[in-house]
Amino acid sequence: MCGIWALFGSDECLSVQCLSAMKIAHRGPDAFRFENVNGFTNCCFGFHRLAVVDQLYGMQPIRVKKFPYLWLCYNGEIYNFKQLQKQFGFEYQTLVDGEVILHLYNRGGIEQTASMLDGVFAFILLDTANRKVFLARDTYGVRPLFKVLTDDGFLGVCSEAKGLINLKHSTSLCPKVEPFLPGHYEVLDLKPSGKVASVELVKFHSYKDEPLHAACDTVETLPSGSFDLERVKSNIRILFENAVRKRLMAHRRIGCLLSGGLDSSLVAAVLLKLMKEININYPLQTFAIGMENSPDLLAARKVAAHIGSEHHEVIFNSEEGIQAIEEVIFSLETYDITTVRASIGMYLVSKYIRKKTDSVVIFSGEGSDELTQGYIYFHKAPSPEEAAEESERLLKELYLFDVLRADRTTAAHG
Repeated sequence: MCGIWALFGSDECLSVQCLSAMKIAHRGPDAFRFENVNGFTNCCFGFHRLAVVDQLYGMQPIRVKKFPYLWLCYNGEIYNFKQLQKQFGFEYQTLVDGEVILHLYNRGGIEQTASMLDGVFAFILLDTANRKVFLARDTYGVRPLFKVLTDDGFLGVCSEAKGLINLKHSTSLCPKVEPFLPGHYEVLDLKPSGKVASVELVKFHSYKDEPLHAACDTVETLPSGSFDLERVKSNIRILFENAVRKRLMAHRRIGCLLSGGLDSSLVAAVLLKLMKEININYPLQTFAIGMENSPDLLAARKVAAHIGSEHHEVIFNSEEGIQAIEEVIFSLETYDITTVRASIGMYLVSKYIRKKTDSVVIFSGEGSDELTQGYIYFHKAPSPEEAAEESERLLKELYLFDVLRADRTTAAHG
């Protein structure tokens, strides 16, 4: 998607510090902007852009005439920005989905803003009029965000940890870089010196609760009540189709990862059906990766033939996989063995998509095994309650594993 980076209260020269922002240049190959904040000589924003919507006015930090005191840097996609515009009568100045964050904040403050967003996001919002800095991240942590905050109030924020580890600061101790927690927002006071002080960290949504934005969703009202099997299946179908439909908002070409398994096959099939419905007239490109004659490649080939996609196969050998490990770990910023192993193929297929095709927005089937207990060890669950508990644990930790892998391996190739 994009790369966001910001500093508040830097003791060092900003033109030296901004070299750290270049560590995440891979996330946004289309453009780069570095901007100082008026009136705060030691605060700045850095932004690497991957143009997915509004190629003319999509640069960041986003500022609009109506709210000259607000500065926004965000990474992600807000799926319900048009519904919110309709509901509250917002007047947008750009086609950028993230502009809705400024209007929501102006209307009802940070808590309502974070709670009303249906999408994947990580953002830094600066309100110079009220001297506040806000950080927020989506419920599952699909979009990454890291921060470093020193005892004397120097704040650094970035999409990836590598953009923060070499920052220069006067304190001798090396401050800790930490992931910002999913489903939370943080309020910080901005002092006249440009330094900050954390006021509160608030959990605005738990994945077990219905989100606030459901009140203005376009998805039809789901019948509730008895757990009748046909009704449950119908509800799942409605929600699943809506999940794919609302992501069809990009102005760039759409593709889909396809392993031939249930999750990605369903996504690809529904995606193709919906693309025809809204008259997207290019063929859907699907992408599979594996070693020669691997079961995944054969299964994906079958699915692609059935749904009629323009199918691409990437074949690699063990030597190529081993050679990629170091780059993959650098991209992931984790040594988790399962994540590293699962990322090799995704890293190599993303590299292929970037070099050989013009698909920019890629759909996949991440998260479904955690939600629907698809991992094989669930067969050994002692009870449905304990299986549900394990499922919840996996969903809570998605940001450390599967969605981390999906974000970093694709973002590594813009």
